[in-house]
Amino acid sequence: MTIFDKIINKEIPANIVYEDDVAIAFHDIAPQAPTHILVIPKKRIDQIENMKEEDKPVIGHLFHVATVVAKKIGLENGYRLIINNGVEGGQTVFHLHIHLIAEREFSW
Repeated sequence: MTIFDKIINKEIPANIVYEDDVAIAFHDIAPQAPTHILVIPKKRIDQIENMKEEDKPVIGHLFHVATVVAKKIGLENGYRLIINNGVEGGQTVFHLHIHLIAEREFSW
């Protein structure tokens, strides 16, 4: 079980900005930008590379949720969506998640 499973199950608190039957979005506890929200599926998929054919609607839904959240919080000047995959890709929690980050300049 990961920390994200505990957030989904409401075992630990999170600053949730969006939730439906498929996904949940909440503020990152260690933000890398003034706005840093994580969008995760409620179904546990450990890494993007391990998604299955039947996960395609879930993955598409996560990106839709990211755009809904961005509009909801007023990110009119743009934002970045990032998925880290694996240890060398910077993934630290092995439950697929999209980082929605904004309100700072990015060098890459």
